[in-house]
Amino acid sequence: MNTSRALLYSFTDRTFRPLKSPPDISSPKRRPRERLNFRVRLHTDHRCCVFRVSVRNSGRGETGKVYADVKSEPYEILETVPESVKLEEDALDDVVLDSTMPWGEEFPKRWVIVILCFSAFLLCNMDRVNMSIAILPMSAENNWNPATVGLIQSSFFWGYLLTQIAGGIWADTVGGKKVLGFGVIWWSIATILTPVAAKVGLPFLLVVRAFMGIGEGVAMPAMNNILSKWVPVSERSRSLAFVYSGMYLGSVTGLAFSPFLIHQFGWPSVFYSFGSLGTVWFAAWLSKAHSSPLDDPQLRPAEKKLIFANSFSKEPVESIPWRLILSKAPVWALIVSHFCHNWGTFILLTWMPTYYNQVLKFNLTESGLFCVLPWLTMAFSANLGGWIADTLVSKGLSVTTVRKIMQSIGFLGPAFFLTQLSHIDSPAMAVLCMACSQGTDAFSQSGLYSNHQDIAPRYSGVLLGLSNTAGVLAGVFGTAATGYILQHGSWDDVFKVSVGLYLVGTVVWNLFSTGEKILD
Repeated sequence: MNTSRALLYSFTDRTFRPLKSPPDISSPKRRPRERLNFRVRLHTDHRCCVFRVSVRNSGRGETGKVYADVKSEPYEILETVPESVKLEEDALDDVVLDSTMPWGEEFPKRWVIVILCFSAFLLCNMDRVNMSIAILPMSAENNWNPATVGLIQSSFFWGYLLTQIAGGIWADTVGGKKVLGFGVIWWSIATILTPVAAKVGLPFLLVVRAFMGIGEGVAMPAMNNILSKWVPVSERSRSLAFVYSGMYLGSVTGLAFSPFLIHQFGWPSVFYSFGSLGTVWFAAWLSKAHSSPLDDPQLRPAEKKLIFANSFSKEPVESIPWRLILSKAPVWALIVSHFCHNWGTFILLTWMPTYYNQVLKFNLTESGLFCVLPWLTMAFSANLGGWIADTLVSKGLSVTTVRKIMQSIGFLGPAFFLTQLSHIDSPAMAVLCMACSQGTDAFSQSGLYSNHQDIAPRYSGVLLGLSNTAGVLAGVFGTAATGYILQHGSWDDVFKVSVGLYLVGTVVWNLFSTGEKILD
């Protein structure tokens, strides 16, 4: 048996009161010391520890000390607690013991960062997809043909393309906090200015939409840089899937509320209301976020240890080894696969309401509401895929195998369901096919979108900017080409091009991708 005694706590507290009635202070004798004793039993499978805790009023004012006598000895573990070690509950009627810390301090700081990034991506797609709904009354008001609509939709990607690599370099060198904060404020202002530009003229609208793309272009590289520093490898797929599901829920929110705002207040109200939300997010970001755990003075030591024990080295980046990066086959697998993936994704993002309106004959409100279903499916599937991917990794499956499985689902699933659209006459079945296509597409968040941090954690921002540049080019060409195809062909032709690129991406990804670190 082992026995020891320790002073747990010494305090001065005006609110402290002895349990018994206070002594007669008129007596010249020294005040007796008041004491509270109680015992606590803690046990494991084979051993029991008994803590005898003593709380004293020292008699020198309202002060006290808490001692613990610790006795450790073997016990037979019974279903009922013996009387000798029961907590003396009656003695604690006037005592409150609180060992918990405030909820805000106990909640992991890395997940505060993840939630803020999720919120930024929620706003990102809210501000992006509102144009896909508002373009319908705008084109009717201004007599724009499909080619002009395609030009307006693609103008966003002009600016988006410019800041992909630049945003990655900036994030890797000066920190993701500044870059993501800049991006949200920039695109929020551009969103608010959209109705003004549309009234002035088409060239001004194209410029403002390109400016909006500049702001949103830095978001993904900056987010990737921050999470590569804050999130352990064991939580990577889940955290990225959660953040990217913010984009999907942003699409849901934008598509659901835009028709209501347009009918009630006119199409300019969509841009004014959505754009103003960015200022609220920016205030929270400034007060809570840090680019790295090393920059956060309030980060608890236990969490800091967890982050760095399960993460790669995060020394500051001083120069980008472009030749080395571009010489790696897995990097090119990322670039090509990102292009193939985004061609189909951006077409669905920007043209889906028009498809529902022209082909399925839904009205404006129905188009917006039915567009919500595929994005809800993506939000669910992304988080499901993230959980599955992290579980497979924890079970011992290689990261390379997991990434290939998840991305293959992300390519072949949409390809299959898009091929079914030409054989379906029912609007309900067409919406279901769209939802299944988008739902399987979301598994890509645990495939290629997680791979940047796998193969090059120090350069994850630059690498995402590089591959997403190819993805943006797919958005620019695909969105504009869809308008051209629809003038000279049909929606079946649009879907055939997307399916072909999905198949190319599947082959390239499975031949050349890896989940191992190739750049230090």
